[in-house]
Amino acid sequence: MTTFVGFGFGPIQAGLFLAEAFSSGNFTRLVVAEIVPEVVRAVRRAGAFTVNIGHADRISALTVGPVEIYAPGVPVDREQLVQAVAAASEIATALPSVMHYVTGGDSGVHAILAEGFLHKLACDGPPAVVYAAENHTRAAELLAEAVFAEAPANQRDPMRRRVQFLDTIIGKMSGAPEETADLQPVAAGLKQAFLVEAFNRIYISQIQRPSHGVELDPAWADYRRGIEVFVEQPDLTPFAEAKLYCHNAGHALAAYLAHRLGLRRIDELRQRPDVLEFVRSAMLEESGAPLLARFGRVDPIFTPAGMRAYANDLVERMVNPCVRDTVARVGRDPARKLGWEDRLVGAMRLALHAGVTPRRYALGVAAALHWLELEPVRANAYLCDLWGPLDAPQDEQDTVLACVAQACEVLQDWERRNYPNLV
Repeated sequence: MTTFVGFGFGPIQAGLFLAEAFSSGNFTRLVVAEIVPEVVRAVRRAGAFTVNIGHADRISALTVGPVEIYAPGVPVDREQLVQAVAAASEIATALPSVMHYVTGGDSGVHAILAEGFLHKLACDGPPAVVYAAENHTRAAELLAEAVFAEAPANQRDPMRRRVQFLDTIIGKMSGAPEETADLQPVAAGLKQAFLVEAFNRIYISQIQRPSHGVELDPAWADYRRGIEVFVEQPDLTPFAEAKLYCHNAGHALAAYLAHRLGLRRIDELRQRPDVLEFVRSAMLEESGAPLLARFGRVDPIFTPAGMRAYANDLVERMVNPCVRDTVARVGRDPARKLGWEDRLVGAMRLALHAGVTPRRYALGVAAALHWLELEPVRANAYLCDLWGPLDAPQDEQDTVLACVAQACEVLQDWERRNYPNLV
């Protein structure tokens, strides 16, 4: 019996990991942990769940089952999760953040994984990979640290030889939309529906093999992933930077401009081809060119043609009406997205280091500040306070702030002129 186990039952777990595990036909058992009682009850009654998939021209529904769902806070359910982890060959965490790795005490994901891996060693269970999908550059490392800290010291090395933690780059748009009348609910009795885009090209860390010169269980020599569509990469850094500073930065720029235009859904930007071209140009000139300079030809994406195709595809997917992405979802938590190393300011810095003036992303920062209802005169103080002490040259900070100040003036002028075409 080949087992997949997921922790956290949201759109990414349901619409990516569990859906791909089911569609692969390579697993005989699907297990998921969820803490919301009504969701556990509904999915358990149905023995399955449904996820809606947004294609370019339609929305389809995929029913995934049979699936077992357990509440980690319920002792009998927790034991089922421990035993499932012991038997699993692939595991995925899709939690709200990496902060949840060390919460929950004995019912926390770190404690259940540690106990399950100890059982795996005791019963000679299969080697397993753990996909960490919490959108953090050190997610796999942090999860591994939390799990190993729960294990006896003399069991940590055997555990490391049997289990590998993998980082993920997930560029799949997903959510639980408000408009659900024509969508299939997660399960009968629930109002909530999951809607994810069909895109499934997910990059993951490369799985280590005994031949790589690392000390591993010999069983890794014959290990094969059941979720075959994921793409292993020996170095995720180029793809992580493309995701954050091109995909995420462009998406945030689109959302904050859409907010200034009074739009509710991202796909409404199809009414403003000038804004979409502005976003596309930011992705190509202010993200793409610096990424090409930094990463050369490590992958076809990092070529002029590849980056152009990447940006074009991203813009087309962002405004897909069958995904129903909202401005509120994409633009939420603007303070985090204005961080020194996060998508908008991080993309500005990437451009500046390559000798490119990031006027478009600076406008995105100005629009995000407007979302926060900050007056332009307060922008510098707010950003400096947000960034805190920086391990960066003062002139770099001054240059970023100058670009933002100029963009705030452009945004005010754009608003005064009733949002004419962006050039």
